[in-house]
Amino acid sequence: MKAIGYQQNLPVENELSLQDIELETPIAQGQDILVEVKAVSVNPADFKIRQTAPAPDGEYKILGYDATGVVKSVGENVTLFKPGDKVWYAGDVTRSGSNAQYHLVDERIVGGMPSTLSYGEAAALPLTSLTAWELLFDRLNVAKDDVSKSILVIGAAGGVGSIMVQLLKQLTKLEIIATASRAETISWLEDLGADTIINHRNPLSEGFAAKGLANVDYVVSLNNTEQHLAEIEKVIKPQGKFGLIDDPATLDIVPFKTKAVSVHWELMFTRSIFKTDDMQKQYEILNNVANMIDNGQIKTTVGQNLGSINAANLRKAHQFLETQTAKGKVVLEGF
Repeated sequence: MKAIGYQQNLPVENELSLQDIELETPIAQGQDILVEVKAVSVNPADFKIRQTAPAPDGEYKILGYDATGVVKSVGENVTLFKPGDKVWYAGDVTRSGSNAQYHLVDERIVGGMPSTLSYGEAAALPLTSLTAWELLFDRLNVAKDDVSKSILVIGAAGGVGSIMVQLLKQLTKLEIIATASRAETISWLEDLGADTIINHRNPLSEGFAAKGLANVDYVVSLNNTEQHLAEIEKVIKPQGKFGLIDDPATLDIVPFKTKAVSVHWELMFTRSIFKTDDMQKQYEILNNVANMIDNGQIKTTVGQNLGSINAANLRKAHQFLETQTAKGKVVLEGF
């Protein structure tokens, strides 16, 4: 089968940083399904791992953590899927990735693909949808029906934030305050359902004061957490909940003690890395999101389709993300 991989951690400009290769087609066993990959999207996780994670000695490391495709075969213990099913998923960083014609994935972290989207449109959504859902409802346990509560989403116009704002609008009664700094991202968030938008290039507390906003019950930080931490402490309520997904070099949460603010990390890969007892929750989340998409409640965030899944196009996608020049999610479709 065709695949794209690397053996050395090299700059993306180097043709050896991602190479077209041929591998044996894997065989589904146990709770694995074998998926014929139709489309993938590229996430920051892809280039960060390419830059730092070594390949096994004498082998290639295959990336890819968002995919859509068709089930070709199933392991002997599979109960959720059958050959011919269209599926979508965000994968497992401890295993070979989806940048390959055929990919093994545990059925418990796979969902049925939305019927109203193309493979490419759907490939943009699994990782960001899982991250947003888990952070809101598994980590922060946001109060869905409480009209008196509010949430601040920092960096809301990105991939995770764009899904999070839609989930908040559709599934909760929270007042949604989002941050953005450009006219196009402000307009984007208004269309997605944000109630108020402030500029994260300015101190958050100043934005709150200018808009006459009260302090919030929940704060979600999706990027540049170190930069905003002191301001988050100012705008969060006593006994509030703070969640984050990025990788600050340090995180001094001592100032949160006086307000008894709780801190919640979200990593979408935790369930698959540790094979947690509730690993199948991702199957349920993906199916819920697929139903919301098919019902017209959530729209895809795909921005660019770079064509076929090959090394040259994947290098281009990595470069877009590394230089922060990508617009929306970057997808590739077909081999």
